[in-house]
Formats: sequence, structure tokens, C-alpha cells
Amino acid sequence: MESDQPAPDSDILRGVVSMKMPFGKYKGIVLCDLPVSYLEWFAKKGFPPGKLGMMLATIYEIKINGLMHLLQSLRK
Repeated sequence: MESDQPAPDSDILRGVVSMKMPFGKYKGIVLCDLPVSYLEWFAKKGFPPGKLGMMLATIYEIKINGLMHLLQSLRK
């Protein structure tokens, strides 16, 4: 039985643990290290378009669901 859920994009997950925020209050901070409050602000106001927005939305979901442990092996 096939799932309707898309497979996780490993490029997105690698980006979340390596890419730095390119602008704003937290410019230079790795996306997975952004505070939840900042990600919540984006969730309310709207994530930026494109890959950055997808990565921010992904790390937001990971953090609010307590799944940061899933990124440990990627961070090494």
C-alpha cells in the first residue's frame, strides 16, 4: 500500500542543519538553531517563498513536534 505522503527530501534536511539564516534578526544563525519564537512568527506571517521557506517550515514542524533528535546524525 502506497502512502500519499511525499518522502522526506534529504536536501531539505541537510540544508536545515547547514544553511545560515540569510537576513533579519538572526542573520548568520544555522536554521536548526533558530528559536521557536522566531519560527512561530514566520508561521503566522508567512514563510518566505522557495527553498528557504520550505526549510524554515520544516524546522518549525520538527521543533514543535519534539523531533530535533532526528537531526543529530546530520549535524555531525
